Amino acid sequence: MSEQLHDIRLTVNGAPRNVVVPARRLLSDCLRHDLQLTGTHVGCEHGVCGACTVLLDGEPVRSCLVLAVSAHGHAVTTVEGLTRPDGRLSAVQQAFRDCHGLQCGFCTPGFLTTITAGLRDNPTPSREQARDMVAGNLCRCTGYQNIVASVLRAAELAAADHDRRADAS
Repeated sequence: MSEQLHDIRLTVNGAPRNVVVPARRLLSDCLRHDLQLTGTHVGCEHGVCGACTVLLDGEPVRSCLVLAVSAHGHAVTTVEGLTRPDGRLSAVQQAFRDCHGLQCGFCTPGFLTTITAGLRDNPTPSREQARDMVAGNLCRCTGYQNIVASVLRAAELAAADHDRRADAS
């Protein structure tokens, strides 16, 4: 007996996508294996580490805990979708680069998506709020100091970018 397949439609990184998946296919596996978006990493497969975090309709979710069929009709943003349309790094990506917020890089995609949503909700976090913003993501390498610095730097970069756009209009 073969498993029933489901045709799902979702928007991934701004592009409409159709994919046929078994009912039990996880969103993380759909992204990585069916759509070839390997930036979403799978660390623990239990929703604990945060490496698989993506944005589902703008909200951070652990894609290893979400069935792909549950994303039908929704928008998913992966780490690949954070880059600006002109190819430049987003403020969060640039901040990670500037502040050396990564070491091995395995957890980085989850941090980048989590922080992107966090800064949308709180564009001027304090150091403590920055720590809280990333508290649900685990990193085995950095000790978090440079990650917290990256959150604060990303807030500065985003504010400067906003000010530049306001001055240009």
